[in-house]
Parts: sequence; structure tokens; C-alpha cells
Amino acid sequence: MNDSSFTNIYNEYWEKVFVVCYSNLKDVEVAKELTQEIFKSIWERRHQLVFTESVERYLVRSAKLKVFEYIRNKQIRVAHLRNIATANTGHANVTEDLVMHQHLSDRLKALIDGLPGHCQRVFRMSREQGMTNKEIAGILVISERTVEYHLSNALRLLRSGLKDYAI
Repeated sequence: MNDSSFTNIYNEYWEKVFVVCYSNLKDVEVAKELTQEIFKSIWERRHQLVFTESVERYLVRSAKLKVFEYIRNKQIRVAHLRNIATANTGHANVTEDLVMHQHLSDRLKALIDGLPGHCQRVFRMSREQGMTNKEIAGILVISERTVEYHLSNALRLLRSGLKDYAI
């Protein structure tokens, strides 16, 4: 294809290509851009390009493919931006979360330190040392039922002391 053939094709079909793009996208600027890309591609491949069918059919098909490619890429960009926004929202208050966590930890430590003697000891053995009720009962020489009572009492007192932190 020589320069004059390209010019003839452009002058004859640019409007039809634009209409195909615009009718699918309803955006003048994007339709102009896609039309330009199609003709730019033809221009760059003008020496190798051979039309095996009608030029009009080739251009209409090219326009439809370009529109579908644009829509697909736009959807991918939107999904990607949504993912970024979601990810950033989750980490937006890291400093605030750390401060709240530290405050809650300090409050919990103070509440545990304030538990009655046996209750505090049983609670620490259970939660901090990971001991079973049977092991605690054996070490403290008390019944498992007493261990359960102390744990229940400790949890009740802690819940009461942490009610301001409830979600």
C-alpha cells in the first residue's frame, strides 16, 4: 500500500470507524483516540499489510476489537484501583491501631495484676503458661472444680473491666 492508497482509505473510512467506536463507548475523546490508533497501526504496517477481504470489513472488525480491548483494559484498571483502595483502607490507621492495642494490653495487664491472689495465679497458669485444669489442680493441690471456679471468676472480672473495649 502506498501513501495515496492509505490517504484514500483514511478519508473514506475514518468516519465509519469512529462511529463504530463511539456507538459502543459513548465517549467522543476515547472514540477519536481508538480511531487514531487503528489508522496509525495500518500506517505502520502499510508495506506488509495485505487486505484479503474488503477494507471496510477489516476496519469495522478492527474497531470492534479495539473497543473490546479498551473495555477489558478499563475493567482491569478499575478492579486494580479498587483492590488498591481496599488494601490501603485496611492499613490507613496502623498507628492508631498500634496505640489502641498498646492501651488495651496495658489495661488487661492492670486488670490481671488486680485479680485476687488464687484467681490471678490460676489464670496466669492457664493462659500464660498454657497448663490444663488438671495440671493446675495437681500443682496447687486443689480440685479441678476449684480451678474452673477461679478461671470463671477471673474471666468475669476481666470482661467487666474491659466492657469499654467491646465491639
